[in-house]
Amino acid sequence: MNLLSIGASYRTADVAVLERLAIAETAVPDLLQRLVAQPYVGEAVVVSTCNRVEVYAAVSGFHGGLGDICNVLAEHSGIPASELAGHLYVHYGEAAVRHSFRVSSGLDSMVVGEAQILGQLRDAYHAATEVDSAGRLLHELMQQALRVGKRAHAETGIDRAGQSVVTAALDVAADHLGGDLTGRSALVIGAGAMGALSVATLTRTGVGPLRVTNRSLERADRLAEAYGAVAVPFDDLAAALAEVDIVVSATASTEPVLTRDRLAAALAARTSADPLIVLDLAVPRDVAPDATGLPGMVVVDIDGLAASRRALPAAAETAAVEQIVTGEVDNFLGWLRGAEIAPTVAALRTRAESVVSAEMRKLVSRRPEFTEEQRADVSRTLHRVVQQLLHSPTVRVRQLAAEPGGDQYAALLRELFDLDVPLATHANAVPEIGGKP
Repeated sequence: MNLLSIGASYRTADVAVLERLAIAETAVPDLLQRLVAQPYVGEAVVVSTCNRVEVYAAVSGFHGGLGDICNVLAEHSGIPASELAGHLYVHYGEAAVRHSFRVSSGLDSMVVGEAQILGQLRDAYHAATEVDSAGRLLHELMQQALRVGKRAHAETGIDRAGQSVVTAALDVAADHLGGDLTGRSALVIGAGAMGALSVATLTRTGVGPLRVTNRSLERADRLAEAYGAVAVPFDDLAAALAEVDIVVSATASTEPVLTRDRLAAALAARTSADPLIVLDLAVPRDVAPDATGLPGMVVVDIDGLAASRRALPAAAETAAVEQIVTGEVDNFLGWLRGAEIAPTVAALRTRAESVVSAEMRKLVSRRPEFTEEQRADVSRTLHRVVQQLLHSPTVRVRQLAAEPGGDQYAALLRELFDLDVPLATHANAVPEIGGKP
């Protein structure tokens, strides 16, 4: 099995595509089950955020795995596979490992260095664990990716430029409101992970008064209480929209929450001379497409943020993280090469045991006068001799296999001892890492 990652992000697709690809939290288990039911997919983890949808998989073949995953994504999104292919990026073998570590460290984020992706990866890994779609390979990859992300933030200043997409969105809002958001009133729609992050970021920025609304008033109350904000019943959304300067919308709704009629009514009731700034951080979008051009309002969505990336970390910080990633990729590949030789070593020991057993049967047939105790003594002696002979070579071959180019040792063992190792345990793995499929 080998690693394959396939996805679309703000780099390759606009919001219209991403919102069709987006996978609701409740739909993730079913999608994972559909993925691992495909012929070439053995393991799967799905990451779906406001600006990326990715599948990490362990596959038995590149082309087969690619086709299987693309077909599932096409069926889910309703986008024909031929059209969807133009928005997808594909990473295989070593490149898939590197990509996952760059994602976890924030290097591939819209706001370079943002730490929110770590929580999103952790949630994706947990969801895969819940439905048992992550096996040994993806368990190791996800655990190491999370560790690499923590290292990047602990050992470098990669996150100094901005903590999240919310920070970048507020920078854009500040541009439209004179550069300073202190004392500006704001409304956050949604009390999920992104909504909570928005409330926390707005509070740190000095925005206020701050309101929170959600379809579940209980969740809005809890979030508002934690940050000294005011919870607003969702039925009072229209009135709240008319009274604030900034709206951050981050719901998980599959339909627009901010319709043209609702926004038009709020704009008509406003008394401020400044435009209403609506930061739509949801995928699918919370602002209805036909409402974006209303006068007196500025809408900033994921596409707009992608076009206005700013405050990138210093080159020295990104270089430091890239160095961490490179070292960790090498370590992971070493683990993978060592793991790949294990079935071959096991097959060698099995072969040795079968030879000992065969010779014991011959000995017993030739020397029937041996007592059971004598037979057991001879058997133990033969087994100890074989174990001692194999110990040093197998330890050494594991060490050599963990080094670059170490895949050759497993192949040599199989050839020298004519070992029958099941193809799925070593094919399409180490020999293809770093190479083109």
